[in-house]
Amino acid sequence: MASKCPHADAEPEAAAIGPRHIADLPGPRTLPLVGSRLQVTRGRLHQTLEAWAIEFGPVFRVKLGSRTLLVVADHETVKTVLLDRPHGFRRSRHMESIGLEMGLTPGVFASNGEVWRQQRRMVMAGLNPAHVRAIFPSLLAITQRLRGRWLRAANTTTSIELQSDLMRFAVDAIASLALGTDINTLETDDELLPQHLERISHAMFKRMLSLIPLWRYLRLPSDRRLERSVAATNSAIRQFIVAARQRLASDVARRIQPPNLLEAMIVTAEEGDGTITDREIAGNALTMMMAGEDTTANTLAWMICLMRRHPDALHRAQAEVRARAADSARFTPEQIASLDFLEACAQETMRLKPVAPIQVAESVRDSVIAGIRVPAGTTVLCLMRGESLSPRHFMNPEAFAPERWLRGGGPTQISSAARRVSMPFGAGPRICPGRNLALLEIKLAMAMLLAHFEIADVTPRGAGAAMERMSFTLMPVRLRMRLRART
Repeated sequence: MASKCPHADAEPEAAAIGPRHIADLPGPRTLPLVGSRLQVTRGRLHQTLEAWAIEFGPVFRVKLGSRTLLVVADHETVKTVLLDRPHGFRRSRHMESIGLEMGLTPGVFASNGEVWRQQRRMVMAGLNPAHVRAIFPSLLAITQRLRGRWLRAANTTTSIELQSDLMRFAVDAIASLALGTDINTLETDDELLPQHLERISHAMFKRMLSLIPLWRYLRLPSDRRLERSVAATNSAIRQFIVAARQRLASDVARRIQPPNLLEAMIVTAEEGDGTITDREIAGNALTMMMAGEDTTANTLAWMICLMRRHPDALHRAQAEVRARAADSARFTPEQIASLDFLEACAQETMRLKPVAPIQVAESVRDSVIAGIRVPAGTTVLCLMRGESLSPRHFMNPEAFAPERWLRGGGPTQISSAARRVSMPFGAGPRICPGRNLALLEIKLAMAMLLAHFEIADVTPRGAGAAMERMSFTLMPVRLRMRLRART
């Protein structure tokens, strides 16, 4: 990403004559009815917006169909928006309505107002560091299942569908922590739940950008598959809730101190004032499954791909793991916490390839942001990666240099201010509640991989370098991995 666009230098002068209107901002050319939508490829939306930020400056407007959106790329402005949630900004009602129309129940991710505050408290309690640490043995067992799956592939020289396996791993992990359920997709050939979740997230992103809601008038085979996936996922969630209630009924101690988020929500609902219902319970269970699956899986996929392309970083991470945590069957929380360079690799991956490069917000009230009048109901697109790739904040910004996150990291070491530029989990009151779990999953899976395998190859299906594709989250185009087992 290029350095600061000269358009931004005009901001102080504009502020001196009063706030501007969104219509006064620069932006890409538009056509009647469609706006700039024809200039946007859905899978490259984030790249198009990032390129426009270079051309038009860190604050610009874009019209997609009949909707005019405000786009902000400056990290300070982005942080202003994110910190002003939920009072000044909320989740997009457009996204919420799309989910409801698909048959999904909104959880804490899509909720707003007082409903969000109540659910947020429960979710944060269920995903706090103490709870995450308490299920370390379960996460370790899931990591060993992934090791066994990859060992079988290595011994038979089978190419691994990387994201598919990592999504299984992430689904199993979030089901264990949040739902108290061992669904064990890693040791079965049943891909249905991960596939259903992936299909749902792809469809939601596609429909959010559609100019014409064709699905309302014509049901295509893809729409029927989506309906089946939504029905199957909702059915699985109901089964998880039934099983959780049975565990609570048979063990009084679980009601006193619920060991997972799902059981905590059920106890709160049964003993509370009726503000938490089965609908909210199901919505948050679904939210945890969807948010905990492709985000972690895609970060891991990008991390493996980047480390394979940078042998020095890979060898340094291998040496650290093999010196401090050589046997994944005996990993301890202390060992995983000690893997500083591996964590730096994760931070650098999330700087270069944040799985949420766009955060969508909607203004609740009239306000002024970066000298721009923002009326209530305006959709604001926050570009999370723009300044993470700027030489103003990072030396050689497009390089994969994990040491920049370490103390004594040499000339590329970043300042405390630059650390705040990269916000892979968001910021403010709605920062991702699962960030502790995600980082632990990433370090566990990577430490297991580096302890027991050599990465022979990581390539997209077909040929060439890994390409970015936006589909609700930022993912590499399907990657295949070949491993050799260490002896």
